Amino acid sequence: MPLEGPSPQPGDLIEFIRTLYQHWGVYVGKGNVVHLTDQEGFSSLSSALGGTAVVREDPIEIVAAGCIYRVNNKYDQKRRPYAPEKIVNSARREVGKKMKYSVTSANCEHFVTELRYDKAFCDQVDNAKTYATGGLLLAGAIGAIAAFSMQKNRQKQ
Repeated sequence: MPLEGPSPQPGDLIEFIRTLYQHWGVYVGKGNVVHLTDQEGFSSLSSALGGTAVVREDPIEIVAAGCIYRVNNKYDQKRRPYAPEKIVNSARREVGKKMKYSVTSANCEHFVTELRYDKAFCDQVDNAKTYATGGLLLAGAIGAIAAFSMQKNRQKQ
């Protein structure tokens, strides 16, 4: 799948649109991204099972693996990004390092946003928490309605 939107510039955050999640990297120029991934370089999703990940620099097309990807500097309105050369240099210094991985607090989006903004953000985690809380509330409400309905039916009999 092709790039969606403008061409990346060094220091840009790249969002890779996967089926169930997004993978993130920092564009470092010459067609490469630095990203937090599993040992084989496929994605951060398999890292979740092992609790560790590695920082790699790979060609953007290989990381995309057929998925759509795009520049997504979505936090630029909230935080001032570092200069592109600082982002790129910081990202490249991390290449080869093994890191603790946590879906909720130390994932690929946290990694790249910290490089760009000096603060880790992850909407995926925040959105999942919101949906999970909303889902639990909805399930509880449905359960309460069902219990009330069953009680009413028993009273009629």
